[in-house]
Amino acid sequence: MSLLSIFVTALLPILAIGAVGFVLGRTRDVDPDPLNTVTVYVLAPALVFYSLATTELAGATLATITAGVVVYHVVMILVAGGIARLAGISEPLLGALVLVSAFPNSGNYGIPVSSFAFGDTGRSTAVVYLAVQGVLIYTLGVYIASRGATGTSEGDDDPPAWRVGIARVLKIPLVYAVVAALAARWLGVVPPTTIPAMQTLKLVGDSSIPVMLLILGIQLAGADLGSTLREVGLVAVLKMAVAPAVAVGIVLVTGFGDPVVARTFVLESAMPAAVTPLILVGEFGDTAGSTVPVAEFVSAAVFATTLLSVPILSILIFLLDAGVVV
Repeated sequence: MSLLSIFVTALLPILAIGAVGFVLGRTRDVDPDPLNTVTVYVLAPALVFYSLATTELAGATLATITAGVVVYHVVMILVAGGIARLAGISEPLLGALVLVSAFPNSGNYGIPVSSFAFGDTGRSTAVVYLAVQGVLIYTLGVYIASRGATGTSEGDDDPPAWRVGIARVLKIPLVYAVVAALAARWLGVVPPTTIPAMQTLKLVGDSSIPVMLLILGIQLAGADLGSTLREVGLVAVLKMAVAPAVAVGIVLVTGFGDPVVARTFVLESAMPAAVTPLILVGEFGDTAGSTVPVAEFVSAAVFATTLLSVPILSILIFLLDAGVVV
């Protein structure tokens, strides 16, 4: 496919829906929190369960994807942290920079792009990626966000942040959707996709994709690039150049077997910064001593990397589709 056809088929539909959310966020006082709640507790679990239960990906492939996602995040956390320290960045901004550099937007943005670019296999791979990252961001992510804090999120007598993170993981329906889907596959009791219950589940799961994009657009509408350009520039390099290179290295070393799965893994890793770090930094971090407004920095990083992702992902999908990269 040409670059133009890739842009039109894989990115333009996503950008169009996201743009609707952006305009809505600019022209109306829209609170995305209720939409987030519906997505996290209803739509995303339905998408995850249906996709994992019915996917044709083999168990060995699922295990390889899981291992690859874990290795990718650990490497990116170490790389981003090391480069940020060399650049003279300290806590709490350091933790925020590591989070936005290491955790891609594999859900709101990644699943639709992977689905449009690589079909059902792309979507199934992206769902597995999102599920593993969801566990990591509420464990490793909470720890990173809280490193520069002088105390815990509420008081010195509260449980440590890592324990709070694990408790949060156990409250996320997405985790149980993963367990239920894998158990159903292992026991051989996945219902036929033709029955009304599975058709309904698919309908609910599919609706999560446009809703995720609308939420992303609404959240980007409030971003401010002005006060954090230096730090955002560093994140842009880490997120849009270093991250894909790390993912390609993991694919070449590990070997995913299925080239479409490998390409989707690289594509997911190259997604722009996720919004979740803003929530983690706000809840678990201590931003009082920062000379740079941390919340504005995270919002600006998400906005800037999302804009940059349009040409970069178009080129990356072209290279992946042609088999030049993996």
